[in-house]
Amino acid sequence: ARYFRKHANKKHTAIDFGCGIGNGFHYLSPNFKSVLALDISQKCIDIAKEKPFTNITFERMDLTDPNLKLEPVDFVLCSNVAIFAEVEKNYDILRNVRNSLKKNGNAVFVVPSLESILFYAWRLVDWYKREGVGLSEIPKSELDYFSDDKRDIIQGIATIDGRRTKHYTHSEIQVIFEETGLEIMDIVRLEYDWKTEFNKPPKWMKAPYPWDWMIECKRP
Repeated sequence: ARYFRKHANKKHTAIDFGCGIGNGFHYLSPNFKSVLALDISQKCIDIAKEKPFTNITFERMDLTDPNLKLEPVDFVLCSNVAIFAEVEKNYDILRNVRNSLKKNGNAVFVVPSLESILFYAWRLVDWYKREGVGLSEIPKSELDYFSDDKRDIIQGIATIDGRRTKHYTHSEIQVIFEETGLEIMDIVRLEYDWKTEFNKPPKWMKAPYPWDWMIECKRP
């Protein structure tokens, strides 16, 4: 929330780049003059339209379209959108966000962390170990996040809720954001409770917690 307060300006415009069902609206709507909500899913847009905000307009768009044309704004939120297993689509999204910003305009991205999912796997193995279950005895279904295809692992692709999803390392973020013309100002952990990963995590399972990467950047 502090990043929205930092960039809040009632004279400025914003885009929710991949708005989904509108979970980001309560951050954007009160802090900006107007918000353009974009998503490829008409179903999600229809649900998002039911949110009680009056300064939001909606458009259905393919955010990976390399020919996407938008009126530049002051601020963009792009939360868990650049997560395609077809990684070139993610680069298209980053470039489209850059091109949707005015000069010195700011953006906040949220993307899944590869380090976090590896830490989750380590935590899972550790939990089994504490229960007296060896690594070779852990049900394979517990490790379904990870493909047998080494190319997926190298590219940070893990399966979440049946969908192959791109995850990022901290260092990778630094490289690809620079390559797509976005200047990083900050990269921080957006932490979640262990209940987001396990149905009934044991009481001893505390910090460090699983996390996504939140990236604050600007168009120079």
